[in-house]
Order: sequence, then structure tokens, then C-alpha cells
Amino acid sequence: MISESILEGERVRLRPVNEDDLPRFVEWLADPEVSRWLAAVGEPPTLDDEHEWYEEQRANPDGVLWSIETLAGKLVGNTDLRLAPHADRAELGIAIQDKTRWSQGLGTDAVRLIVEYAFSELGLHRIELQVDEENERAIRCYEKCGFVREGLLRDHRRIDDRYSNTIQMAILAHEWKAR
Repeated sequence: MISESILEGERVRLRPVNEDDLPRFVEWLADPEVSRWLAAVGEPPTLDDEHEWYEEQRANPDGVLWSIETLAGKLVGNTDLRLAPHADRAELGIAIQDKTRWSQGLGTDAVRLIVEYAFSELGLHRIELQVDEENERAIRCYEKCGFVREGLLRDHRRIDDRYSNTIQMAILAHEWKAR
């Protein structure tokens, strides 16, 4: 589902995704430098593909999706929680797709908002994610937010015509609350 909640942090606002965001997503996902870190993206999507994705997300009861924008209202990416409701956990996905906004703390602020929402509003016990071992910027962000490395998936994904390792990370509710 597309979240109706608006979450505001120190640098970003998470707001509902709307159809006006889709052309920008298509533009960003066509950039190999952006899409290389996104395991779910194969060929760059068309605008029709993005509309189909948008409708699927609206109908999905086991997901929560937001657009990420600066506090000034500039769209910079999106984020989601893929829920496993019977297990009280979710998988986190996030992408700051606007390359001009990389390394400015926007992802860290967004992750903190999502984690707080997941634990306090949804009552989840665990949030997990997978990240490419070479994506040092993302790993730093997740560690700053309290995620810990749990394992390594060797040659898990193909990037740039070679296999790459993936790191499994997670944070538990009691670890977040103790921070």
C-alpha cells in the first residue's frame, strides 16, 4: 500500500508516492549509476512499467511505500517496508535516486524515520535488509542507524558482468529503543 502517513525528519519528509513522481523515477532508473545498486531493477522501466508498479503497490497490503523529498519539497527517491506481518518483521528498501543529493545524510534521516515508524507505529520486532558489499555509502548509513551485519551472501548478485557479495543486516526493536 502507499502510505498515507507523512513523516518528517531533520532533512527529509516521507510522503505518499503519487503518479506525478513516476516520470522522475523512470528517468533515474535509466541511469546505470543509480540502478546498479538496486537488485530489483533489471532493464530500465518505461513509464507504463512504472504505472503498473504503482498500481501493484497501491493494492499490496504487505508493503508500505513512501516518496522521499527534501524539506523544501524536492523529490529525491523512495523507500518501502515489505512486511512479513505474521513474523513481526519487514525488509527495508531505500534509494536516494537523485545523484546530486548523495552523501548529504538524506538516506540516514529517511532510514531513522522508517525504523522509528516500523517499531513504534507498526509494532514490528525486526527490520532487515540486504546491501551490496561494495555499496560503502549505504552500509555506513545503515550502521549509523543501528543495523548490524548478520551474514554474507557470497556471489549473490551480478553487477557489471561479475558476481558481487551481499551483506545481510538487521536491527531489532530493543536495540533501537536502547539507542
